[in-house]
Amino acid sequence: MSAHTTVFERATPSPAAVEHALAGTVARSFWIDDIQDRRSAHPALAGDAEADLVVVGGGYTGLWTALRAVEREPGLRVVLLEAEAVGWAASGRNGGFCEASLTHGEENGTSRWPDEMETLTRLGVENLDAIEETVARYGMDCDFERTGLLAVAVEPHQVGWLSGADAADGSDVFLDRDAVRAELASPTYLAGRWDRRTNAIVHPAKLAAELARVAAEHGVELREHTAVRRIDDAGDRVEVVTDHGTVRAPRVALATNVFPSLLKRNRLMTVPVYDYVLMTEPLSAAQLDEIGWRNRQGVSDLANQFHYYRLSADDRILFGGYDAIYHAGGKVMPEYEDRRSTFETLANHFLATFPQLEGLRFTHRWSGAIDASTRFCAFYGLARRGKVAYAAGFTGLGVGAARFAADVMLDRLAGLDTERTSLAMVEDRPWPFPPEPAASIGINLTRWSLDRADHREGRRNLLLKTLDALGLGFDS
Repeated sequence: MSAHTTVFERATPSPAAVEHALAGTVARSFWIDDIQDRRSAHPALAGDAEADLVVVGGGYTGLWTALRAVEREPGLRVVLLEAEAVGWAASGRNGGFCEASLTHGEENGTSRWPDEMETLTRLGVENLDAIEETVARYGMDCDFERTGLLAVAVEPHQVGWLSGADAADGSDVFLDRDAVRAELASPTYLAGRWDRRTNAIVHPAKLAAELARVAAEHGVELREHTAVRRIDDAGDRVEVVTDHGTVRAPRVALATNVFPSLLKRNRLMTVPVYDYVLMTEPLSAAQLDEIGWRNRQGVSDLANQFHYYRLSADDRILFGGYDAIYHAGGKVMPEYEDRRSTFETLANHFLATFPQLEGLRFTHRWSGAIDASTRFCAFYGLARRGKVAYAAGFTGLGVGAARFAADVMLDRLAGLDTERTSLAMVEDRPWPFPPEPAASIGINLTRWSLDRADHREGRRNLLLKTLDALGLGFDS
């Protein structure tokens, strides 16, 4: 069968409408902008120090690790070191989808760890439940809403992918065209599946700020603008060397994710892939009535190059995804963040999805680097004779999985044999990415192949089938 157009090519808004929507946007994360008047600053490290645990990285993984450590061992001296400001990178730039999945979706998990999938699903839901309980227990003001995820088919071949039995309790249900459009009125929708249980939406920067607040209240020493240069063995301890001094501790947790690993063994285990996002101005009551969305679900379509979107607490629409850009050399650089062609594409697709909202403007445009791994979910490990633990490679689903990763690292540093640490998913290491230039060639060929599959009714070419057979992901 020959290639066909997608719905976003069949229903395109006018260039003038796209230009109007993007006029006046600022190149900053809305989430980070939104908390500037409430964010607490933390001092840099001032000279050498001692600690029971050093956490490197002030995003979700590092913050959850620090908080969970002092919850598990009250009185523990924990020092968290962050090169910039807490929550400034992916944790302040993501879409705010807090999903239960630890494996980047059921299909990805089942293809890799079929015997563990029931356990992994349960542990993922328990982890999300624990996040919700923590938010309530500490009164964390982070706009946490357990609204579920609405997966939508926007091409005929995708409708069958939503098949399956509905949950007896109504927590996971198939929606035909009329039913899904009653939830959210888009002419692109052909069917949907609403899973009410396994996703929440949250204000990402508020979550990071609140985790920092609670951790500090529990005695964690947060040190911003303190870049770690290396970690050295020092007998039964580790020396964490920074620009402002050295912290000595018997245990270290590395939560640097997309940034270059402090461990040589992990330098090729992740690559930075840039994801792009737009945020609208607040919708009026009339505009909200036009589209419905009374149940405020997070939404994602089913294409390989998929879009995700959700409402903020003040009824803005965040709209992101589709383009996932890897830059040769694998560096994280500010100049990669503002990509006009991608923002124009997103605005075009937004107006194709919601033509009734033509005239609405975007206020913010931004991007962030995702720590992609070849298995599409986090990997874990120990180094330096068990004194250093790490977790990285969340591939875009770290908002929820970061808490699980924190407990895995703390279990391993304590030498505990738990249900988490005995999982093959935790014990396995993914394939590394090849060095340049092979990485650029392979990643860009794969991206081209995924786009081609979207234009061929989902049919995957030889490259994608080979990668699937090798267990290299690219099926989410």
